Amino acid sequence: MFYVYVLKSCVDNKLYVGHTADLKRRITEHNAGKTKSTKLRRPFILVYYEACNILMDAIEREHSLKTGFGRRYLKNRLSDISN
Repeated sequence: MFYVYVLKSCVDNKLYVGHTADLKRRITEHNAGKTKSTKLRRPFILVYYEACNILMDAIEREHSLKTGFGRRYLKNRLSDISN
């Protein structure tokens, strides 16, 4: 199983979108500062994720969520989370 996930930074309230095969481990890595791109924005909370059976589906979904349309989708989907 592969996961597309969205994390919210508790520092700047911005979202981070990624994909992984081990969601729990990946969130722990982000919060431990082991990911260069998010090291200065931790801690993070998981606000959304989707499961995919095929790696390429997860990668394509991640790219989709990083577009303007995908960001609008997330904004609507996560409307109960303050930005």
